[in-house]
Amino acid sequence: MATADQLVELMFSWIKQRERCAEKLRKLAQELESLREKCNISECVGSTVSVAGSACMIAAGVATFFTGGAAAPLLGVAGAVCSGAGATVSVATKIIEGFISSETMKEAQVIDEKSNEVHSVRRIVVVAVLLLVSVERSECERCFARLNWGQCGEEIGELDIDDCCQNVKYGYQTADGVCHSCGPPQWSEWSPWSYCNVLCGDGVTQRKRTCFAFGLSECENAEDKLQTRPCAGSCCDAKGWGLWLSWSACSVSCGEGGVRKRTRVCSDPPECQSACSGSSEETESCPPLTCPVHGGWSSWSGWSQCSGSCIDDQRGDATPPTKRRYRSCSNPAPSGDTVPHGNSCPGDEVQVQDCSELPNCPVDGSWGAWSPSGTCSVPCGEGLQLAVRKCNQPTPKYGGRFCEGQSTRTSVCENTCPVDGFWSGWSTWSECSSSCIQDRVPVRTRHRSCSNPAPSSSPPGRGCQGDDRQMDNCNNLPHCAVDGGWGSWSAFSSCPVSCGVGLQVSVRECNSPAPNHGGQPCPGDGRRTSICKTDVYCPVDGVWSQWSPWSSCKNPFHKNKRIRCERLSGGQTRERQCLHQNHGGAVCTNGTLTETRACYDVTGCPMKGTWEGWESWSLCTPPCGGTSQRSRRRICDPDYSRYSLTIGPKRVPATFFGTPCAKCKEGPNCGEELETQPCVNAPACT
Repeated sequence: MATADQLVELMFSWIKQRERCAEKLRKLAQELESLREKCNISECVGSTVSVAGSACMIAAGVATFFTGGAAAPLLGVAGAVCSGAGATVSVATKIIEGFISSETMKEAQVIDEKSNEVHSVRRIVVVAVLLLVSVERSECERCFARLNWGQCGEEIGELDIDDCCQNVKYGYQTADGVCHSCGPPQWSEWSPWSYCNVLCGDGVTQRKRTCFAFGLSECENAEDKLQTRPCAGSCCDAKGWGLWLSWSACSVSCGEGGVRKRTRVCSDPPECQSACSGSSEETESCPPLTCPVHGGWSSWSGWSQCSGSCIDDQRGDATPPTKRRYRSCSNPAPSGDTVPHGNSCPGDEVQVQDCSELPNCPVDGSWGAWSPSGTCSVPCGEGLQLAVRKCNQPTPKYGGRFCEGQSTRTSVCENTCPVDGFWSGWSTWSECSSSCIQDRVPVRTRHRSCSNPAPSSSPPGRGCQGDDRQMDNCNNLPHCAVDGGWGSWSAFSSCPVSCGVGLQVSVRECNSPAPNHGGQPCPGDGRRTSICKTDVYCPVDGVWSQWSPWSSCKNPFHKNKRIRCERLSGGQTRERQCLHQNHGGAVCTNGTLTETRACYDVTGCPMKGTWEGWESWSLCTPPCGGTSQRSRRRICDPDYSRYSLTIGPKRVPATFFGTPCAKCKEGPNCGEELETQPCVNAPACT
């Protein structure tokens, strides 16, 4: 903490010393300038001192830093004699003596000794200033590869302006949203003329253009960016807004917080739209409405008991027993006191299912007719030896009772016979193994058991033939949605430019997997870019400036020979420059730097003339404000019939340079008539 306080104290001390030093150096510069004026060239050429150019530069930099530019006169003298390392500085002995003996110099030396105390602080401040300057200078802006009349396109990215503008065809956008050109200044096209600024009567219409330039450059004729001309408002019968249309539906169907809106239409043509002031739309809150409550099902109840205990297959119209379960539309119940009413629950409130898992109903047996007597009827156990009868009217099934009584008239062969198995009915189908088709088709299953009856074990009866389980494909289900997944990024492309900056591109495809069956596309971008820098400025081709005004018309061989108002020809020239050519760009072509023409100097020369018609009205000048006016003129067309219209043996076309004093009938001398009109209702200048 003590070190920080000491640093702050030293900084304030240094600032005070800097202010005093600046004042002393100003006085020092004034005395040095005074001595320089008093001595002549012969007195000032004295001893010669060799000073390293680097030392001169350091001294100049210190003086500039301490005086904030106030030592510029002193640096001007120093700069005139410093020319690099080992440069020879001729300094007059008289100036050196005056300099050393000066009271100001002594005071400056005292200040310099005190300044050593804050030398380290000064270094810190210098470094800080340099860092601040560097940060400010390297501020990035959005760089664009295309600039079309102020509209930026094809963004490169954020870059330092110097890097962006290595290519003059590029542009950059500042924080205020304005696009600037990196190239030579150029005017945009003129905007269309605006509508008349009054609905009825005299007014003005205006058009604008914008100069797009890099830095502080300006287009030629920088002030010519607004043009104004009179107009007559044609909307004296403007009707303005039509009636409000009906309110729209509320933004919410029930509850609070909804809004509704209505609109109106300006029935006037575009040039009369200013008659419609105010908004074309208005909104208001909707009255609150109670939301309907839609019904929801309760949970299913448990299954009821089957309506029978077995399946009777003896009748052709028999149906298997059924079981039921119920649910109610009470979770919640639909509202009946709202507008609209709540919706009832969709679907059925009862489900019915066959009890196919039940066994068949038992069938009791009944005796048939006696057979003739014979040998034992069975090879195993006890059988009937004599007459037999069969229990087949009907045969007992499904656990039904066998016929009562004897099946033979005499004796029975007692031997237990095996019982063969028989299938029960199929169960209902299960739910599908999935709700949609993905890699495999979902399946459903049903089961049956060999229990109707089960095969006997001793003696062993035959088991049921066939499978106890069936599977079925759920082919009618929809396909599962497949969301897209990105593939790998490609390598970045090579830098597409050989100068300035460009964009390298890397892409990826949404194919791992590709979205299908209504799945979501891949989130994010399939293209990424990287800025590549060449650190090479692009060539800038030269462009011609505008021509300078024509020079005076002079005799090309005798400059002082009078040719004005004489039928003696002369010559005049005009010039232009090849601007902005840089970095190996092409020089201007299709023309020359100068043009010459033959001329007669008729400036102020009296001659007869005839009136021309009135010229067209000019634009309003100035283009804004209460003093704006327009003018037109008609000129007394001078009679040049005394002059030859061609000059010299090559019969070069002659130009009449200057404005003669032509005299027309019924008009002023040096005939020109001017007519002006105020530009009424011109807007105020901003």
